[in-house]
Amino acid sequence: MKLAKIIAGALAACAALGAVSAPAAAATPVAIMPLGDSITQGGSIGGYRLDLGAKLRADGRSVDFVGSLSDGPASMPDRDHEGHPGWTIAQIDANVSGWLTRFHPRTILLHIGTNDMYGSDPAGAPRRLSALVDRITNQAPDTDVFVATIIPIRFADQTVRTFNAAIAPDLRAKAAAGKRVHLVDMYPSVAIADLPDGIHPDAAGYSKMATTWYNALKAVPGSIGGDPQPPSGGPCTATPRVVGSWTGGFQGEVTVANTGTAALDGWTVRFTLPDGQSVGQVWGGTASGTGPVTVRNAAYNGALGAGAATTFGFLVSGPGAASLGTATCTSP
Repeated sequence: MKLAKIIAGALAACAALGAVSAPAAAATPVAIMPLGDSITQGGSIGGYRLDLGAKLRADGRSVDFVGSLSDGPASMPDRDHEGHPGWTIAQIDANVSGWLTRFHPRTILLHIGTNDMYGSDPAGAPRRLSALVDRITNQAPDTDVFVATIIPIRFADQTVRTFNAAIAPDLRAKAAAGKRVHLVDMYPSVAIADLPDGIHPDAAGYSKMATTWYNALKAVPGSIGGDPQPPSGGPCTATPRVVGSWTGGFQGEVTVANTGTAALDGWTVRFTLPDGQSVGQVWGGTASGTGPVTVRNAAYNGALGAGAATTFGFLVSGPGAASLGTATCTSP
Protein backbone atom coordinates (compact mmCIF):
# COMPACT_ATOMS: atom_id res chain seq x y z
CA MET A 1 0.00 0.00 0.00
CA LYS A 2 2.81 2.38 0.97
CA LEU A 3 4.64 1.54 -2.27
CA ALA A 4 1.52 2.28 -4.31
CA LYS A 5 1.15 5.66 -2.61
CA ILE A 6 4.81 6.47 -3.25
CA ILE A 7 4.46 5.60 -6.95
CA ALA A 8 1.23 7.61 -7.27
CA GLY A 9 2.86 10.60 -5.62
CA ALA A 10 5.88 10.40 -7.90
CA LEU A 11 3.67 10.24 -10.99
CA ALA A 12 1.68 13.26 -9.80
CA ALA A 13 4.88 15.21 -9.20
CA CYS A 14 6.18 14.37 -12.65
CA ALA A 15 2.91 15.45 -14.20
CA ALA A 16 3.02 18.73 -12.32
CA LEU A 17 6.64 19.30 -13.33
CA GLY A 18 5.75 18.64 -16.94
CA ALA A 19 2.92 21.15 -16.74
CA VAL A 20 5.28 23.78 -15.38
CA SER A 21 8.19 23.14 -17.74
CA ALA A 22 6.25 22.67 -20.97
CA PRO A 23 7.16 25.40 -23.46
CA ALA A 24 4.63 28.13 -24.08
CA ALA A 25 2.62 27.89 -27.26
CA ALA A 26 4.34 29.50 -30.22
CA ALA A 27 3.09 32.92 -31.23
CA THR A 28 0.65 32.93 -34.13
CA PRO A 29 2.51 33.93 -37.31
CA VAL A 30 1.62 37.30 -38.84
CA ALA A 31 -0.46 36.70 -41.99
CA ILE A 32 0.96 38.67 -44.93
CA MET A 33 -0.81 38.67 -48.30
CA PRO A 34 1.34 39.44 -51.36
CA LEU A 35 -1.31 40.89 -53.71
CA GLY A 36 -1.09 41.86 -57.36
CA ASP A 37 -0.35 40.49 -60.81
CA SER A 38 2.48 38.46 -62.37
CA ILE A 39 5.11 40.68 -60.74
CA THR A 40 3.81 39.45 -57.37
CA GLN A 41 3.57 35.87 -58.62
CA GLY A 42 7.18 36.10 -59.75
CA GLY A 43 7.41 33.22 -62.19
CA SER A 44 9.39 30.11 -61.37
CA ILE A 45 11.81 32.01 -59.11
CA GLY A 46 9.10 33.16 -56.70
CA GLY A 47 9.55 36.88 -57.35
CA TYR A 48 10.28 39.19 -54.46
CA ARG A 49 8.57 36.71 -52.13
CA LEU A 50 11.67 34.48 -52.11
CA ASP A 51 14.11 37.05 -50.73
CA LEU A 52 11.53 38.86 -48.60
CA GLY A 53 10.64 35.65 -46.79
CA ALA A 54 14.34 34.92 -46.24
CA LYS A 55 14.94 38.41 -44.83
CA LEU A 56 11.99 38.14 -42.44
CA ARG A 57 13.02 34.69 -41.21
CA ALA A 58 16.62 35.85 -40.73
CA ASP A 59 15.23 38.73 -38.67
CA GLY A 60 13.47 36.25 -36.40
CA ARG A 61 9.99 37.23 -37.60
CA SER A 62 7.17 34.71 -37.44
CA VAL A 63 5.19 35.41 -40.61
CA ASP A 64 2.98 33.42 -42.97
CA PHE A 65 2.40 34.43 -46.58
CA VAL A 66 -1.27 33.76 -47.37
CA GLY A 67 -3.36 33.49 -50.53
CA SER A 68 -5.24 31.11 -52.77
CA LEU A 69 -2.25 30.53 -55.08
CA SER A 70 0.94 28.66 -54.29
CA ASP A 71 4.01 28.43 -56.49
CA GLY A 72 7.71 29.19 -56.70
CA PRO A 73 10.82 27.03 -56.35
CA ALA A 74 10.45 23.81 -54.38
CA SER A 75 13.06 25.05 -51.93
CA MET A 76 10.92 28.06 -51.04
CA PRO A 77 9.43 27.45 -47.55
CA ASP A 78 6.36 29.69 -47.96
CA ARG A 79 4.85 29.83 -51.45
CA ASP A 80 1.31 31.21 -50.91
CA HIS A 81 0.21 34.50 -52.50
CA GLU A 82 -2.45 36.34 -54.52
CA GLY A 83 -0.36 37.29 -57.56
CA HIS A 84 -2.52 36.77 -60.67
CA PRO A 85 -0.67 37.01 -64.01
CA GLY A 86 -2.30 39.40 -66.46
CA TRP A 87 -4.77 40.83 -63.96
CA THR A 88 -5.75 44.48 -63.78
CA ILE A 89 -6.76 46.63 -60.82
CA ALA A 90 -10.43 46.00 -61.57
CA GLN A 91 -9.97 42.22 -61.50
CA ILE A 92 -8.25 42.36 -58.12
CA ASP A 93 -11.02 44.67 -56.88
CA ALA A 94 -13.69 42.19 -57.99
CA ASN A 95 -12.17 39.36 -55.94
CA VAL A 96 -10.43 40.92 -52.96
CA SER A 97 -13.41 40.81 -50.59
CA GLY A 98 -13.49 37.03 -50.75
CA TRP A 99 -9.77 36.75 -50.09
CA LEU A 100 -10.01 39.08 -47.11
CA THR A 101 -12.82 36.99 -45.65
CA ARG A 102 -10.97 33.72 -46.25
CA PHE A 103 -7.44 34.62 -45.13
CA HIS A 104 -7.80 37.60 -42.73
CA PRO A 105 -4.38 39.09 -43.56
CA ARG A 106 -2.77 41.28 -40.92
CA THR A 107 -0.66 42.94 -43.62
CA ILE A 108 -1.07 43.33 -47.39
CA LEU A 109 1.66 44.07 -49.95
CA LEU A 110 -0.10 45.53 -53.00
CA HIS A 111 1.68 46.08 -56.33
CA ILE A 112 -0.94 46.44 -59.06
CA GLY A 113 -1.53 48.55 -62.14
CA THR A 114 1.09 47.30 -64.59
CA ASN A 115 -1.46 45.67 -66.89
CA ASP A 116 -3.61 48.80 -66.75
CA MET A 117 -0.76 50.84 -68.21
CA TYR A 118 -1.13 49.28 -71.66
CA GLY A 119 -4.88 48.68 -71.43
CA SER A 120 -7.71 50.78 -72.82
CA ASP A 121 -7.88 53.31 -69.94
CA PRO A 122 -4.56 53.97 -68.22
CA ALA A 123 -5.74 57.45 -67.24
CA GLY A 124 -8.48 55.91 -65.09
CA ALA A 125 -6.10 53.57 -63.25
CA PRO A 126 -5.45 55.92 -60.28
CA ARG A 127 -9.18 56.17 -59.64
CA ARG A 128 -9.55 52.39 -59.80
CA LEU A 129 -6.63 51.89 -57.41
CA SER A 130 -8.15 54.37 -54.96
CA ALA A 131 -11.43 52.43 -55.02
CA LEU A 132 -9.58 49.14 -54.46
CA VAL A 133 -7.69 50.50 -51.46
CA ASP A 134 -10.93 51.90 -50.03
CA ARG A 135 -12.59 48.50 -50.42
CA ILE A 136 -9.76 46.83 -48.53
CA THR A 137 -9.59 49.38 -45.71
CA ASN A 138 -13.36 49.50 -45.29
CA GLN A 139 -13.61 45.72 -44.98
CA ALA A 140 -10.39 45.25 -42.99
CA PRO A 141 -9.68 48.53 -41.14
CA ASP A 142 -7.09 46.92 -38.85
CA THR A 143 -5.01 45.57 -41.75
CA ASP A 144 -1.84 47.45 -42.72
CA VAL A 145 -2.00 47.99 -46.48
CA PHE A 146 1.35 48.74 -48.13
CA VAL A 147 0.69 50.13 -51.60
CA ALA A 148 3.64 50.33 -53.99
CA THR A 149 4.24 52.67 -56.84
CA ILE A 150 4.62 50.27 -59.75
CA ILE A 151 8.02 49.46 -61.19
CA PRO A 152 9.06 50.73 -64.65
CA ILE A 153 7.85 49.39 -67.98
CA ARG A 154 10.43 49.77 -70.74
CA PHE A 155 7.93 50.75 -73.43
CA ALA A 156 5.52 52.75 -71.23
CA ASP A 157 7.74 54.58 -68.78
CA GLN A 158 6.00 57.94 -68.96
CA THR A 159 2.61 56.31 -68.47
CA VAL A 160 3.96 54.57 -65.36
CA ARG A 161 5.42 57.82 -64.04
CA THR A 162 2.09 59.60 -64.54
CA PHE A 163 0.23 56.85 -62.70
CA ASN A 164 2.69 56.83 -59.80
CA ALA A 165 2.57 60.62 -59.47
CA ALA A 166 -1.24 60.50 -59.34
CA ILE A 167 -1.59 57.79 -56.71
CA ALA A 168 0.94 59.17 -54.21
CA PRO A 169 -1.07 62.17 -52.90
CA ASP A 170 -4.27 60.11 -52.77
CA LEU A 171 -2.64 57.39 -50.68
CA ARG A 172 -1.04 59.95 -48.35
CA ALA A 173 -4.45 61.57 -47.87
CA LYS A 174 -5.93 58.22 -46.88
CA ALA A 175 -3.14 57.76 -44.32
CA ALA A 176 -3.67 61.28 -42.98
CA ALA A 177 -7.36 60.43 -42.54
CA GLY A 178 -6.38 57.61 -40.18
CA LYS A 179 -6.43 54.64 -42.54
CA ARG A 180 -3.64 52.10 -42.24
CA VAL A 181 -2.37 52.82 -45.72
CA HIS A 182 1.38 53.10 -46.38
CA LEU A 183 2.88 54.34 -49.63
CA VAL A 184 5.96 52.39 -50.72
CA ASP A 185 8.03 54.07 -53.45
CA MET A 186 8.95 50.95 -55.40
CA TYR A 187 9.56 52.59 -58.80
CA PRO A 188 13.16 53.76 -58.16
CA SER A 189 14.11 50.39 -56.66
CA VAL A 190 14.11 48.58 -60.02
CA ALA A 191 15.98 49.77 -63.10
CA ILE A 192 15.03 49.17 -66.72
CA ALA A 193 18.17 47.03 -66.92
CA ASP A 194 16.59 44.68 -64.33
CA LEU A 195 13.67 43.92 -66.71
CA PRO A 196 14.71 41.31 -69.33
CA ASP A 197 11.35 41.50 -71.12
CA GLY A 198 10.73 45.15 -70.30
CA ILE A 199 8.07 44.32 -67.68
CA HIS A 200 9.16 41.58 -65.27
CA PRO A 201 12.28 41.79 -63.10
CA ASP A 202 15.07 39.26 -63.13
CA ALA A 203 16.30 37.73 -59.86
CA ALA A 204 18.36 40.83 -59.07
CA GLY A 205 15.39 43.10 -59.66
CA TYR A 206 13.11 41.00 -57.47
CA SER A 207 15.75 41.05 -54.74
CA LYS A 208 15.70 44.86 -54.87
CA MET A 209 11.92 44.80 -54.53
CA ALA A 210 12.24 42.49 -51.52
CA THR A 211 14.59 44.95 -49.83
CA THR A 212 12.19 47.85 -50.38
CA TRP A 213 9.24 45.87 -49.01
CA TYR A 214 11.33 44.73 -46.04
CA ASN A 215 12.40 48.27 -45.14
CA ALA A 216 8.82 49.50 -45.41
CA LEU A 217 7.53 46.70 -43.17
CA LYS A 218 10.18 47.33 -40.54
CA ALA A 219 9.15 51.00 -40.37
CA VAL A 220 5.56 50.16 -39.32
CA PRO A 221 5.33 48.60 -35.84
CA GLY A 222 3.12 45.53 -35.70
CA SER A 223 3.02 44.89 -39.45
CA ILE A 224 5.43 41.95 -39.09
CA GLY A 225 4.90 41.26 -35.40
CA GLY A 226 6.39 42.87 -32.34
CA ASP A 227 4.98 46.06 -30.95
CA PRO A 228 1.50 46.82 -32.27
CA GLN A 229 0.91 49.86 -34.43
CA PRO A 230 -0.75 52.81 -32.69
CA PRO A 231 -4.53 52.79 -33.26
CA SER A 232 -5.72 54.24 -36.55
CA GLY A 233 -6.79 57.84 -36.22
CA GLY A 234 -3.89 58.45 -33.81
CA PRO A 235 -2.56 61.85 -32.83
CA CYS A 236 -0.12 62.45 -35.70
CA THR A 237 1.05 61.33 -39.12
CA ALA A 238 4.44 61.57 -40.82
CA THR A 239 4.67 62.05 -44.59
CA PRO A 240 8.18 61.72 -46.11
CA ARG A 241 9.43 62.88 -49.49
CA VAL A 242 12.71 63.20 -51.38
CA VAL A 243 13.54 66.86 -52.05
CA GLY A 244 16.67 66.40 -54.18
CA SER A 245 19.35 63.84 -54.93
CA TRP A 246 22.93 63.49 -56.14
CA THR A 247 25.50 60.72 -56.50
CA GLY A 248 25.91 59.10 -53.09
CA GLY A 249 23.14 60.92 -51.26
CA PHE A 250 19.92 62.89 -51.18
CA GLN A 251 17.91 65.40 -49.18
CA GLY A 252 14.65 64.36 -47.56
CA GLU A 253 11.97 65.94 -45.48
CA VAL A 254 9.06 64.73 -43.38
CA THR A 255 5.86 66.64 -42.68
CA VAL A 256 4.43 65.94 -39.23
CA ALA A 257 0.71 66.66 -38.89
CA ASN A 258 -1.53 66.63 -35.82
CA THR A 259 -4.58 64.62 -36.88
CA GLY A 260 -6.23 64.69 -33.45
CA THR A 261 -8.61 67.14 -31.83
CA ALA A 262 -6.27 68.25 -29.05
CA ALA A 263 -2.87 69.93 -29.10
CA LEU A 264 0.29 67.79 -29.14
CA ASP A 265 3.14 68.39 -26.76
CA GLY A 266 5.96 66.73 -28.67
CA TRP A 267 6.26 64.11 -31.41
CA THR A 268 8.53 61.25 -32.47
CA VAL A 269 8.98 60.03 -36.06
CA ARG A 270 10.58 56.74 -37.10
CA PHE A 271 11.60 55.52 -40.54
CA THR A 272 14.02 52.97 -42.03
CA LEU A 273 16.70 53.60 -44.65
CA PRO A 274 18.14 50.93 -46.97
CA ASP A 275 21.28 49.13 -45.84
CA GLY A 276 24.37 51.30 -46.15
CA GLN A 277 22.52 54.63 -45.96
CA SER A 278 22.67 56.92 -42.95
CA VAL A 279 21.29 60.28 -41.85
CA GLY A 280 23.77 63.11 -41.45
CA GLN A 281 22.65 66.69 -40.88
CA VAL A 282 19.11 67.17 -39.51
CA TRP A 283 17.20 70.41 -39.06
CA GLY A 284 13.88 70.86 -37.29
CA GLY A 285 14.46 67.80 -35.11
CA THR A 286 16.97 65.61 -33.29
CA ALA A 287 17.91 62.25 -34.83
CA SER A 288 19.21 59.03 -33.29
CA GLY A 289 19.59 55.42 -34.35
CA THR A 290 19.97 53.83 -37.78
CA GLY A 291 17.43 51.01 -37.97
CA PRO A 292 15.03 52.62 -37.71
CA VAL A 293 16.03 56.28 -37.62
CA THR A 294 14.26 58.12 -34.79
CA VAL A 295 13.68 61.87 -35.01
CA ARG A 296 12.22 63.83 -32.09
CA ASN A 297 10.92 67.36 -32.28
CA ALA A 298 13.12 70.40 -31.72
CA ALA A 299 12.36 72.72 -28.81
CA TYR A 300 10.46 75.14 -31.01
CA ASN A 301 8.21 72.82 -33.07
CA GLY A 302 6.98 70.16 -30.65
CA ALA A 303 3.73 71.90 -29.75
CA LEU A 304 1.20 71.39 -32.56
CA GLY A 305 -2.39 72.51 -32.31
CA ALA A 306 -5.19 70.38 -33.75
CA GLY A 307 -4.78 70.29 -37.51
CA ALA A 308 -1.37 71.98 -37.42
CA ALA A 309 1.76 70.65 -39.14
CA THR A 310 5.50 71.15 -39.17
CA THR A 311 8.38 69.87 -41.31
CA PHE A 312 11.89 68.67 -40.55
CA GLY A 313 14.62 67.98 -43.07
CA PHE A 314 17.77 65.88 -43.29
CA LEU A 315 20.61 64.72 -45.52
CA VAL A 316 21.22 61.05 -46.31
CA SER A 317 24.50 59.60 -47.55
CA GLY A 318 25.28 56.15 -48.88
CA PRO A 319 24.72 53.89 -51.90
CA GLY A 320 21.40 53.06 -53.48
CA ALA A 321 18.33 54.89 -54.70
CA ALA A 322 17.09 58.18 -53.29
CA SER A 323 13.95 56.75 -51.76
CA LEU A 324 12.02 57.07 -48.52
CA GLY A 325 9.52 54.46 -47.42
CA THR A 326 6.86 54.69 -44.76
CA ALA A 327 7.34 56.84 -41.66
CA THR A 328 5.41 56.53 -38.39
CA CYS A 329 4.57 59.23 -35.87
CA THR A 330 3.74 59.02 -32.18
CA SER A 331 3.30 61.66 -29.48
CA PRO A 332 5.33 62.50 -27.54
